[in-house]
Amino acid sequence: MARSTVRPVVRLKSTAGTGVTYVTRKNRLSDPDRLVLRKYDPVAGQHVLFREER
Repeated sequence: MARSTVRPVVRLKSTAGTGVTYVTRKNRLSDPDRLVLRKYDPVAGQHVLFREER
């Protein structure tokens, strides 16, 4: 089964400036804006905001 263009793979980059990234998928139809999640940054040692990069 082919990958859908409705749910593309996006990279989330740490706003702490450590260079840590997460990879996830999102629904482009229900959330067309850039994704922002609060996740753990192991380099910073705390939870920080991760923003979708393009």
